[in-house]
Amino acid sequence: MSMRGCALCLLILAGLAMSEARAQAQEAGLVCTGKQRSRQVAELLFGRDIGRKVGVSESAFARFLAREITPRFPDGLTVSDARGQWRSGAGGAIVHEPTKRVEIVLSGTPDDQARLDAVVKAYKRKFHQHSVTVIVRSACVSF
Repeated sequence: MSMRGCALCLLILAGLAMSEARAQAQEAGLVCTGKQRSRQVAELLFGRDIGRKVGVSESAFARFLAREITPRFPDGLTVSDARGQWRSGAGGAIVHEPTKRVEIVLSGTPDDQARLDAVVKAYKRKFHQHSVTVIVRSACVSF
């Protein structure tokens, strides 16, 4: 194939990729403009109480972040402190707890969900948690 034909192939492939991104954005009701592209963003909420006290210290969470989350999502993420609440099954009391919120712009690869699942499983196992909230939503993203 000639250089001209190869360049044409690349332009066609780029056009198809852009069309797919636009279609995904439109399906999600998004209209991305400028340099923004349709991507999936995961928000993970990690409760830090074990029993009735803070059982996951700042340093323990930092180690978990370095060992479990960052290797799976090395392109970047955001961590912030939050205050969570939920209704206890025993008596229905409202329980408050300090929480770590982690946001990740997903790469769009087929293993995104498996990597999220592995992080959740590791946190639940290591810190004896019943759940980790995971929210995945579509967003227009630019860097």
